[in-house]
Amino acid sequence: MHALNLYGTFIAFIAVVGPPKVLLSFAHLSRTRSVREVSRIALIGSGIAALVGIVVAYTAQVLTSFFHISHQSLQLAGGTIYFIYAIALVMGIHLGAGEDEIEGEEGDSPLMAGIRELMLPFVVSPLAITALLAQSLDENTWRWRSTVAGAYLAVVALDCICVLLLVKVMKYLHSATLEVLSRLLGLLLAAVGVELVLRGLGDLGLLPAQALNRE
Repeated sequence: MHALNLYGTFIAFIAVVGPPKVLLSFAHLSRTRSVREVSRIALIGSGIAALVGIVVAYTAQVLTSFFHISHQSLQLAGGTIYFIYAIALVMGIHLGAGEDEIEGEEGDSPLMAGIRELMLPFVVSPLAITALLAQSLDENTWRWRSTVAGAYLAVVALDCICVLLLVKVMKYLHSATLEVLSRLLGLLLAAVGVELVLRGLGDLGLLPAQALNRE
């Protein structure tokens, strides 16, 4: 597999579940927890996220076949999801709110409550799962699936390292700083969403090849 494919896949995962996005979630989490608790949550959450990513990468073909979903449909749906989420970030709207209700379940330990709070933004992120499915279906070979899984694991590991290194700093980040970072991330995700929609339309033959900037 060409290094360019691995690099492109890695960058795609950075955009949807990389440090810019994950650090925002951990910054909110760190406000009510100690450095040690956040570090433990980061390690365990990253381990679960890695496991989910490997399973999705290797079973993408089976899952889409079972539900009769075409690659083009997944690209169009994924691009739409990215774009809606991105616009919400740019407008300052936090989709998937309600973490407080999940976190507040009676009898939960601080560790379990933290994992629950990170479930959608990181552990089983809809954006990441969509990206895993779309990338894994680009080629129907075990080597390519391993490339996708490897790229995703690298991003999860990078996320975890960044959280562990910056956990003390995140505790003191001002909410205005988080909002600025969130809106910048929204711009990046909007571009990724548009690109995925263009790929889907191109694969359906609705766009000329020149419009896709493919090499």
